[in-house]
Amino acid sequence: MEAPLGHATTRDWERMSAALGFLHGAPIEFQRADDVPNGGILCALPALLANGLLHHSRDNFSMREGYYPMETIFLILACMALARVKTLEQLRYQDPGEWGKLLGLDRIPEVKTLRGKIDQICQQQGQARQWAAELSREWMEATSQAPGIYYADGHVRVYHGRLTSLPRRYVARQRLCLRGTTDYWVHSMNGQPFFMISQPVDPGMIEVMNKEIIPQLLEQAPQRQIGEGEPRFTVVFDREGYSPKWFAQLKVQNIAVLTYHKFPGEDWPLKEFHTCQTQLVNGESVEMELAERGTCLSNGLWIREIRKHCPSGHQTSIISTDYHSDFKKLAPTMFARWCQENFFKYMREHFNIDRLSEYGTEQIPDTTRVVNPAWRKLDSQIRSKNGKLTRLLARLGQSTLSHDPKPSQIESYEQKNGRLQEESAQMKEQIEDLKKQRKDTPRHLEMGQLPEEERFQQLRQEKKYFIDTIKLIAYRSETALVYLAREKMKRRDDARSLIRQLFNTSVDLLPDTEKKVLTVRLHHLTANVHEQVMEHLCQELTATETIFPGSNFRLVFETGRPS
Repeated sequence: MEAPLGHATTRDWERMSAALGFLHGAPIEFQRADDVPNGGILCALPALLANGLLHHSRDNFSMREGYYPMETIFLILACMALARVKTLEQLRYQDPGEWGKLLGLDRIPEVKTLRGKIDQICQQQGQARQWAAELSREWMEATSQAPGIYYADGHVRVYHGRLTSLPRRYVARQRLCLRGTTDYWVHSMNGQPFFMISQPVDPGMIEVMNKEIIPQLLEQAPQRQIGEGEPRFTVVFDREGYSPKWFAQLKVQNIAVLTYHKFPGEDWPLKEFHTCQTQLVNGESVEMELAERGTCLSNGLWIREIRKHCPSGHQTSIISTDYHSDFKKLAPTMFARWCQENFFKYMREHFNIDRLSEYGTEQIPDTTRVVNPAWRKLDSQIRSKNGKLTRLLARLGQSTLSHDPKPSQIESYEQKNGRLQEESAQMKEQIEDLKKQRKDTPRHLEMGQLPEEERFQQLRQEKKYFIDTIKLIAYRSETALVYLAREKMKRRDDARSLIRQLFNTSVDLLPDTEKKVLTVRLHHLTANVHEQVMEHLCQELTATETIFPGSNFRLVFETGRPS
């Protein structure tokens, strides 16, 4: 028989009290339950809380308290991310009662209710970003691996909707220019995310670094005791950020850069390279053929240039204004930038980081600088005609006569070359004319100066920041469990797959109201070696003595193996 207040509801009196305003947040109560699907997600709860899921939540957000307290909404969203329920719509096909057992309630809210709760939480603009900044500061202070080294890179979120015509930008993974928004991410050396800055109008990495990322790092990065000549911190990025002038400006602020050389020049003699023992970010020790020189850039700035000789014969050139660190450490530090690329790929596949969190657009301030559409059109025409000219000149250079040509062949050759030369001359004149027009056309305009038909809006960001921050917490929590699992695994690369399997594992919930203990008993996994890893994981998680939010139940984890 259907419950009066909907499917899977068993606490009708409390729901009625909340509806009438007499109850603000249902009490968390656990009942004995067997074979609860996805119960392994509770193993991530200690890590979720340690990574700040509920830190500063009530300081930054508010919502009308009803049957579901705010903490439960945060927990639901984090558990959805870990269970790979990638959208709120997919929650319609989950069993609400089984999820409710994991959270100490009769059921989780339906999608419509959950959307309404998120709307209330995100009703004040800027609060989600403020919350993310506070968490970022805590994560930076807690990091122990390579403190003072921060990786910055851009990621394009492609937009295929029709709400607004966002500017096109190059998407490297698809090798196309597509409409979208560029997000700039900052990570630690091992790929752990700190914060993200979204740019609906992308001014380029250097400007975003100067105006957004560097100021935030100066404000949030923990103060370290540094020696003489040692930089306050180092930023690592790819060739997009190459600018000798900017490098010099950062040097004045005692900020070091580490990047690839955009114009490395000729290869160095092989006799300069030496076999060096280096340590990668995962702790693996490898040998690299390295060499180092001092190099003067175009603006007179002296930097360190380090080259790695690859087995293929290619020389990878790295430059840095960190004059203190050993070059044997700088090379693997640069190559650890691939952790960011792996992060983007993993988050797209498993956490749906590119998906819109809400539909709708917002106005972009009229003072925002954008590329002038007229200048972009002229620049595109110049690029196109330069390509055609290159092909014409190539055809002209390939045109040849035989050793003993006939008079008809000579005449045909002269006519063909004459046409090609005439076409190339006309093309050069057209290119020069377009260049003059481009020179007289301003490259940038303010948004308010654009013609009405050229203006565009930005996608709404508040819910996106909020949901993305919870996904970051979920990813960091999953990674914490991965590190624990690797302590007992020989095949360390399998740890993340094992943790994903853990989240899909059923559990038995065994509450003890007298001792105030909630025992989470994991069901058997597929392999005995994995059971041993899970035993270690359960011991470590139980040792945290985590209290379930909103209750006084201490979590105890165990496996289904007989003792």
